[in-house]
Amino acid sequence: MTKTSDADQLIAQARKYKEEREKNYREKALKLYPWVCGRCTREFTHTNLRELTVHHKNHNHDDNPQNGSNWELLCLYCHDNEHARFEEQVRYGSDVLSSEQQTAGATFNPFAGLKGNMGNTE
Repeated sequence: MTKTSDADQLIAQARKYKEEREKNYREKALKLYPWVCGRCTREFTHTNLRELTVHHKNHNHDDNPQNGSNWELLCLYCHDNEHARFEEQVRYGSDVLSSEQQTAGATFNPFAGLKGNMGNTE
């Protein structure tokens, strides 16, 4: 066999494995959960069910517990957004502010000395 045919065969096997794995957990998730996006609450029927995806909460596609605890159903748009946010977090650090940062007010007031600098105009 040539290197090209070996690579093609390996790629075909990987795709087949991925499709089989997805089929198993997708079917289980669709039986476990209502057909509603977990983020935007869009509802799905048999006609548009292909737009509802199974998202792995911990981003590990090999972690598929039978009880579905690592899955949530997301529409295509929310699923893409979730993965974009995850990629951003991996690349640039956490985008979530701590509770102290969320409750802390501004510490700088650009107008603090304005009244004193304006003097008396009467």
